[in-house]
Amino acid sequence: MHTSYPSDPPVVLDRREGPYGEVALRRHGDLLQIIANGTFLMDTSDGRSERLLVDAALRALDGRPRPSVLIGGLGVGFSLAHAAADPRWGRITVVERERAVIDWHLDGPLGELSREALADPRTEILHTDLVAYVRGAFASVNENGTPSTAATGARYDALCLDIDNGPDWTVTEDNESLYSPSGLAACRARLTPGGVLAVWSAQPSPTFDSALRNAGFQHVRTEEIAVARGVPDVVHLATRAA
Repeated sequence: MHTSYPSDPPVVLDRREGPYGEVALRRHGDLLQIIANGTFLMDTSDGRSERLLVDAALRALDGRPRPSVLIGGLGVGFSLAHAAADPRWGRITVVERERAVIDWHLDGPLGELSREALADPRTEILHTDLVAYVRGAFASVNENGTPSTAATGARYDALCLDIDNGPDWTVTEDNESLYSPSGLAACRARLTPGGVLAVWSAQPSPTFDSALRNAGFQHVRTEEIAVARGVPDVVHLATRAA
């Protein structure tokens, strides 16, 4: 979605060095923006794509009662807030690797979007790397540093992943392995039988669709999100066999 920004320059509210480089939170007019290593990641201007990511996964589960969902990437909080606003979801687990992003929600300006969702008893925020968590590489911790109740080998009815600009354009090189055959196999193993993998992308990726089929997923398809200019955003959807 094309957004008209104010003429005044953005104001940096916080800037931190993390294990993956610099992350910053900026305010530009009424918008809050997350910047990683100088590259714009997301802002609070819309949220349609994030909502579709969650809704598409729920529709694909076809009425499964109280399904659990793992959301990859807290971001500005749209996906979490939308999931928590829907009573049909059961357990909601969010994985975020940047401590700064979690803090901006718990004690900072992004709490405006996520405060009610964070207070929801279904919600758990894990401070860990999504790729490592999906692969079961190490146990995760809650945002307050205590051990997570979500076991390293926990399975979910849906995985909603939005940590990159898509399978073909990752934020860091480390994330590329998530879309590899072994990474997709790990995602499949994280799903319950009949569970759904939903992956947001800034553009369609026929190569990724093929990779999903090769990884043993069924019912591979995409749903488009219209944008004002250029190719549409999409959500890649795939189902683990029941």
